Amino acid sequence: MKLDRFIRIVLALAIVVVFIVATGALLFVTESALNVWDRLKTGPAILLYTYVLLLLGIVLGAAFLIWRLVIRRQRRPKKGQPPKPLSRQDIESRLREAEKAGVDVSTAQAELKELASRYAAGVIHLCFFGNVSTGKSSLIKALVPEADVRIDIVGGSTSDVRHFRWQNDNGSEILLTDVPGTGGHEDGYDAVALEEARRAHVVLFVCEGDLTRAEAAAIRELLALDKPMVLVMNKADRFTIDEQARLMQRLFERLDDIGGDLSRDRVVAVSAGGELDVLERSEGGREVAVRRQRPADIGVLVVAINRLLEAEQAPLDARRDRAVFQLAADKLEAAERVYRQQRSEQIIRHSTRKAIIGAMAAISPGTDILIQGYIGTTMTQALCKLYGAAPRDLDIEEFLSLSQSRVGRALPLTLAVAGNGLKAFPGVGTVAGGFVHAVAYGLIFDALGRSLVMTLTKHGELNPDVAAKEFEERISEQVEAGIKRVARMALEEKAGAGNK
Repeated sequence: MKLDRFIRIVLALAIVVVFIVATGALLFVTESALNVWDRLKTGPAILLYTYVLLLLGIVLGAAFLIWRLVIRRQRRPKKGQPPKPLSRQDIESRLREAEKAGVDVSTAQAELKELASRYAAGVIHLCFFGNVSTGKSSLIKALVPEADVRIDIVGGSTSDVRHFRWQNDNGSEILLTDVPGTGGHEDGYDAVALEEARRAHVVLFVCEGDLTRAEAAAIRELLALDKPMVLVMNKADRFTIDEQARLMQRLFERLDDIGGDLSRDRVVAVSAGGELDVLERSEGGREVAVRRQRPADIGVLVVAINRLLEAEQAPLDARRDRAVFQLAADKLEAAERVYRQQRSEQIIRHSTRKAIIGAMAAISPGTDILIQGYIGTTMTQALCKLYGAAPRDLDIEEFLSLSQSRVGRALPLTLAVAGNGLKAFPGVGTVAGGFVHAVAYGLIFDALGRSLVMTLTKHGELNPDVAAKEFEERISEQVEAGIKRVARMALEEKAGAGNK
């Protein structure tokens, strides 16, 4: 009771002292301000205005610094607007920057080189695209009877990209491209076909009837790239006239659902013809398999192609170029992801090794906390820079502070995992508590770095609250997953220190 009364008296005295100091400061500032104002009023007007402007500049500068350092910036939500089409200057600039950073840009550069070679050839590229066994190769054979096209009645005969020269009724030289059918079982064929379709001027999308979900998705992707297209329903001779009409109406409805600009005269029903095995009954009553030739009916397809190409070639070139630039950008992004994964692994390993060395070298309680704080800040800055995030120092400090509060709850588990993990290494024997502590610190940094990479990959920015929460949710599994890697690193450092 006496102690409580004493504390209240001390607090009361402190309040009195603060009141006296604040009152004195206020009076001093007021007197100084009035003296300055009186002198400014009696002096030249230019001095008064200059003083006021300087004072206003100082106030605005202080407010700006407070806003930058203390008040969290409100990030604008991303609007669902389509991205601006890339230009040649855009993609070439991105390639130069990525190459300087150490990214392997060869696959993206190869797309631009292929585009240049096609410009030099000066021909129009038409790509036959569609699922396996829809009759793409048969259509090319019908257009170019002398072409050496591989056709198999079982389907899926095309396993690579092949080009065939064709001249239309106007005498224009056109390159017909046959690509592997999509929806098969060979890995990588779908990607090969889609990439070649993006390089072409025009896509002839071949189907057999109503569109499957995968076909609708492919059409939606190609139309989003502003790719000129003719939708070709092949094998129409299998249906009656009424059935064909219903199927065509269904295709129109599906295209309306998909969206995009595809006029009705670019949806055609054809028959590629080709060979067909039929059973015939011989004079003796036996059934014999006979291969018959079916006539091709592709007139409407030729008309649709000619109408599409009657437009100036320049717009076709421009639309093809934009699709290729986007393809190069997609390949560049894939290469950047690989580079970031490799580089982030190096940064995390380097920081984890430093954390282990710092924990083992700590000479007094609390020293390791100071060392780890510096290492954590450096690692966070390096990873944010790698992923194109530009957080403020306050954001990094807040993220590390929030993460440290989560570490306290996970530390007992981390120490237990570190101790058990070290037992898995033969010849280690009993290890001191300080070494286990160092391994635990290494595990925490390893988990912190990997969690931050996942956050930056997912969100593209460092939001301290979100990043710290995701670190807390993943720390247990990441500690378990990283024990062998971190323990081996710690043992290497211990062995190296022992040899010195």
